[in-house]
Amino acid sequence: MSLGDAPDQRQAALRALAHPVRLRIMSLLTGASLTAADIARELGLTHANASYHLRNLLSGGLIVQDGEERIRGGVAKRYRYDSVRDRERDQETFRPADADSQRALFAALGNELIRRTAEADWSVGASMTDAELWVDPVVFREIRDRILRASRELHDAAQAPRTPGTVRTSTTIAMFRMGDS
Repeated sequence: MSLGDAPDQRQAALRALAHPVRLRIMSLLTGASLTAADIARELGLTHANASYHLRNLLSGGLIVQDGEERIRGGVAKRYRYDSVRDRERDQETFRPADADSQRALFAALGNELIRRTAEADWSVGASMTDAELWVDPVVFREIRDRILRASRELHDAAQAPRTPGTVRTSTTIAMFRMGDS
């Protein structure tokens, strides 16, 4: 997920992602455009709370408005996460100048992973890799690029929550080059 272009927008994006509910909303909006009411129902939130979190994500440039629909005499805005738009900015996502912010983002993602593992169905198997390795830089780039392609394919395959024939999954990928110290 890309964190915006301008420094102010990057800060707004990082603030928006600092809340675990917003991370869950981003996941939901990957597969379908949803209204605040849709998100409230799926996550067990009030409509007002879902709207609040959507405004934070929108102001951080993390989601886009994806149309409107008439519901019971009112107008409901639909939102989605535009992963294609963010792919164009992938190279700008993790900049060295934002190291503290990036560590905070990874901490928030770590907490989200703890929440997800509490809901895991371990009976069907799982996969995890955690390692601090020394590898040839060319090999690192090649593997990183393959994982990035697989991540993109997974985002492209995402569907609306509870679509018949789908399974709910958790995918967390963090791969970065470390300093030599």
